[in-house]
Amino acid sequence: MTLMVIFLIMVIVTALVFEYINGFHDAANAIATIVSTRVLSPRAAVIFGGSLDFVGALLGTHVAKTIGSGIVNPDAVTLKVILCALLAAVVWNLFTWFLGLPSSSSHALIGGLLGAGVMHSGIGCVSFLTLIDKVIIPMFASPIVGFVVGFIFMLFLLRLFYKKNPDKVNRRFRRFQLLSSGLMALSHGSNDAQKTMGIISLALLVGGVLEKSPDGDFEIPIYVICVCAATIALGTMSGGWKIIRTMGSKIIKLKPIHGFAAETSAASIILTASHFGIPLSTTHVISSSIMGVGSTIKASAVKWSIVKNIVFAWVLTIPVCMMIACVIYSVVEFARRLILG
Repeated sequence: MTLMVIFLIMVIVTALVFEYINGFHDAANAIATIVSTRVLSPRAAVIFGGSLDFVGALLGTHVAKTIGSGIVNPDAVTLKVILCALLAAVVWNLFTWFLGLPSSSSHALIGGLLGAGVMHSGIGCVSFLTLIDKVIIPMFASPIVGFVVGFIFMLFLLRLFYKKNPDKVNRRFRRFQLLSSGLMALSHGSNDAQKTMGIISLALLVGGVLEKSPDGDFEIPIYVICVCAATIALGTMSGGWKIIRTMGSKIIKLKPIHGFAAETSAASIILTASHFGIPLSTTHVISSSIMGVGSTIKASAVKWSIVKNIVFAWVLTIPVCMMIACVIYSVVEFARRLILG
């Protein structure tokens, strides 16, 4: 077995580990509200969310192509770069999961790819137009959009049902919330699962297993799609209870109507982004939607000290993962030179 094949296997295994961690790290995105409002039991919720995560991952490959060939020039990427990027993202995801902070797995992966890519090929390998257009602008815009859409949609629901008995309304929305949380899980799979698809396909391209089509397009094999879909679904089914508690009750105490509003708002934004190939942070969108919905009650209903910690993690994710990837790349390169003499 050649060194190239060994490295390729290591990259694919690490990518699937990242995908699994992404599933349980981001399980809260899809099921936190239905658990906190007791629409479903935790066990039923993770099975429900995981199943729809799998279906969502099969809906397209636009985001995968952005990750695989849009941010860093594929010609400047090696298996070592991809491996270092994945390891950096895994380290950050586990660290933020341990702290119970809903950070972005997407931005962790992008930051790792940028850091390792620059270490290997220099700053010229970065496609800055794509980075700004499909990562930086959405990173700042999506929480604002999520907050505003959640706030407006919740006001609309309050206006629609303001004469109704609150207990009856919430009983009705317990049923509606199954639909909205399912849509949220579907949108999560449609965006987050594709990022690992893009990374694995890029690794297969670098490893010589895949070739670009004659028109230079970047194709995602069907077996990569299915394996990534199954892996993120299994990760979601394992649950990420620390982050679920943060999302479901620490930001604001949710009722079914609030959960429905937040999930419907977030899912509509994420599905739109997936259609246009934008690797959006599903965590940013659902978190900000919950904040927007909660603000319709009163500003003090949102626990802003928790929000401050979440936003701090959002801002740090890309630069910290770039630095982690740089350190890992340096260690790997030092070990390679030591072994080869």
